Amino acid sequence: MKPCLLAALALFCTSFIAAADVLSGNSDALGFPVIVDTDEPQQGPLVIGGCELKPGASCQGADLRHADLRGQKLNGIDLSGAKLTRVNFFGAELKGANLSGADLTGASLEMAQAQGIDLQRATLVGANLTSSRLAGADFSQSNLTGASLEAATVHKGKFVGATIIGANLMETKFYNADFADAVLEGNFAPYAIWEGVHMENCTGCPFNW
Repeated sequence: MKPCLLAALALFCTSFIAAADVLSGNSDALGFPVIVDTDEPQQGPLVIGGCELKPGASCQGADLRHADLRGQKLNGIDLSGAKLTRVNFFGAELKGANLSGADLTGASLEMAQAQGIDLQRATLVGANLTSSRLAGADFSQSNLTGASLEAATVHKGKFVGATIIGANLMETKFYNADFADAVLEGNFAPYAIWEGVHMENCTGCPFNW
């Protein structure tokens, strides 16, 4: 068969396969793979940025921005100073994890099991911690501006020197928490429980609760 005929046949086959992929939804008109969102959480240990994400892992300063970590078991992991912007930790296990100094802007920790988590000096602007379990969590010096802790349980949590402005604290349970030197302003906090909370030098704390 002549070379020109072989080239024409190859071009026809390539075009036919590409068209079939477009029709089947496997690629777009330019031939790029089509990425389809799924409601299924990731399964098993993940390796992102050279760090294997698993219980007790050491991933200081890791760049995990926009990562989908729903339902992951990450108890005791060290993500101090990590870039965690808009990471999805929905339903994840983060008991005793170290996220001190991490940037969690816009991240979701909704329904996370995060008792004893270290979030000192963390940026949690716009973060979603709705219905999370945070007993003994340390938010000292953290920024929770615009965050949601609706219906979260934060028994004996530490908010020493924290900034909480314009946050959703509806039905949040702060039993025996420490808000010394914290700054609270413009928060939405109906039905929040402040029983036994330490409020020394706190600005905006509900002293008459």
